[in-house]
Amino acid sequence: MININELKFDEKGLIPAVVVDSITKKVLTVAYMNKESLEISMQKGLTCFYSRSRDELWLKGETSGNYQHIVSITADCDNDALVVVVEKDGPACHKGTDSCFTNPVWQAQDLQEFSLQGLYDMLVGRKQEKPEGSYTTYLFEKGIDKILKKVGEECTEVIIAGKADDKAETVYELADLAYHAMVLMVQMGITVEDVHRELASRHIIDHKVKQEKMTK
Repeated sequence: MININELKFDEKGLIPAVVVDSITKKVLTVAYMNKESLEISMQKGLTCFYSRSRDELWLKGETSGNYQHIVSITADCDNDALVVVVEKDGPACHKGTDSCFTNPVWQAQDLQEFSLQGLYDMLVGRKQEKPEGSYTTYLFEKGIDKILKKVGEECTEVIIAGKADDKAETVYELADLAYHAMVLMVQMGITVEDVHRELASRHIIDHKVKQEKMTK
């Protein structure tokens, strides 16, 4: 851990802070902190920024309720910029959107961005819009029994591929299983964040168990 005094604030006493969602890894906003707001952020575990337009400190969520709980703060190699990873209580943007970055400027034609959250959002769209000819639409129309059957079938395929020690086939079947599991999640109203929090809680428990074993 570096000391806060090692950070390089600019001539106005500010340092840029890139705020990132801990679950989706999406950039939520870019704001500024001064030494006081950074200290408040670290003390409270909530993002506190310095408003250049209002010339004052502001605790994110103080009026809206959309607090940002800090997971970590990391400085770059020159100590003159910060990445703040957070768990948020609501939209990050004052316009009510999940992120401040919503206006596409350019996108490569041959490269595709992918995330589990993006896949989940697409599946939610399929459930709502039910486009014809979509396999996902078919699953949602058939309902929970069909979805559960497919999850079971894909589990079996993963076991068969893994038992055969076929890495490529196992990866393929794991992808199929992940897809059908996420269809089940959408059907049941389970979010990526729900699963993320459960896994995170197990990581903490596992870490504590390991520490206890090491001290015995």
